[in-house]
Amino acid sequence: MTRPLRIEYPGAVYHLTSRGNARQNIYNDDADREKFLSILALVVERFHWICHSYCLMDNHYHLLLETPTPNLSQGMRQLNGVYTQAFNRHHHRVGHLFQGRFKAILVEKQAHLLELSRYIVLNPVHAHMVKSPEDHLWSSYRATIGQTKVSDFLTVDWLLENFSSQTSRAQQLYREFVNKKEQQSPWNKLTGQIYLGSDDFIQQVKNKTTAKTDSEETPLAHRQAGRRELAELLMQKTVQTKAQRNKLIYKAHVDHGYKLKQIADILGIHYTTVSKIVKNEEG
Repeated sequence: MTRPLRIEYPGAVYHLTSRGNARQNIYNDDADREKFLSILALVVERFHWICHSYCLMDNHYHLLLETPTPNLSQGMRQLNGVYTQAFNRHHHRVGHLFQGRFKAILVEKQAHLLELSRYIVLNPVHAHMVKSPEDHLWSSYRATIGQTKVSDFLTVDWLLENFSSQTSRAQQLYREFVNKKEQQSPWNKLTGQIYLGSDDFIQQVKNKTTAKTDSEETPLAHRQAGRRELAELLMQKTVQTKAQRNKLIYKAHVDHGYKLKQIADILGIHYTTVSKIVKNEEG
């Protein structure tokens, strides 16, 4: 079967899942789960994502994200890559943690975001891990209904505003919505492997995007549009220390999309040195 296309555009909403390689667990303890959420928080901030819902299972996770800027693939590489490094350090292991590509479903926000938020937080119930969604400590559900503090990276306003302008009332109605009798799976409505929405929504997406597979780079003209020249980024007169230089290298690669070899060529160093600097800056 042909791999689904990656489609990115401003304001896109996605249901994302990423699974462990060979179905292995991607979280072995609560320290792993805390680390993942801390990395997710950094990625949401860096890439200006809006996270409406999440759920950490044992061997995979679910995210419901909105991307004001078309940068999903870049952000997901950061999320899974940095977390894999942290997991491997913690458990003294090497190699891949995630199973190939993450799965991304494009979602028509007004029609399906609520339904998907419900599906995501009910995953632990469906997997017989807990009896009710509030018993699972590693999802957005408890924060959304007001049982715990809302994390800085989580946005609950849109979900709750669909029920009431009064927060406590909205939280109660959302709780009832999540716990009501099971409805048809949203995946029965999926079109073309990647769309969850009406025919009009699908056509609108096709009209305003250029799809690309993960194996393809964004066209050079698109990647370079509006970004600063690499030499200008790296050769600033105010840069006097190695630490300052390393931060600029990281910024050039992560925020501006320059390749490691391009950075190495400008600075006259080996690209493996640049790679190590980027990894160190990621922590």
